[in-house]
Amino acid sequence: MFRCGLAFPRCRWIVPLLLLFAIIFDIIAIAAKSGWVEDEEAKTHYTNMWNEWRGRGGNWESRSLMDFSWAQAVAALMIIGLILLIIAFILAVVSMCNIDVGCMYGTATLLAIVVVIQIIALIIYPVNFNERIFEGQYFYTWAYGFGWGATILTLGCSILFCCLPQYEDDLRGEKKIKYFITRP
Repeated sequence: MFRCGLAFPRCRWIVPLLLLFAIIFDIIAIAAKSGWVEDEEAKTHYTNMWNEWRGRGGNWESRSLMDFSWAQAVAALMIIGLILLIIAFILAVVSMCNIDVGCMYGTATLLAIVVVIQIIALIIYPVNFNERIFEGQYFYTWAYGFGWGATILTLGCSILFCCLPQYEDDLRGEKKIKYFITRP
């Protein structure tokens, strides 16, 4: 595909594998119980996508974030993104096995939609969560990072699926002869 050695026979297995990693990262981000945000050293306040905990000295009070419309929107967008990512993974495997260029463009489009949906969700969360902070310093933890990791992997795969059909001769194993005509 590119002069640096990224050819279709390698992309055929690497790109769906990257999508599989994106699915795993998304599942980790959605299902993580330990938190998306925590205060300094998680002493008084931490949250995941679903709940928040406040307390001191072992007395923790749990509250569902699903009482807030912004948290419901984040959860819905992340789950919709995961479902579309799974569908895109299935399309990717089919398009790579059957060498279907139209299916590759469809996969790229679906992956671009997933990227937009997840970026919206991952931006809504910190913007609205900042209203819940009383004082101190807060950190976004590894589970939130897995959400961004899945989104970045999905963006990269979308770009690869857009570029791959441009090299149709490599897809089918045929080499096109290119003639350069120079006229005085």
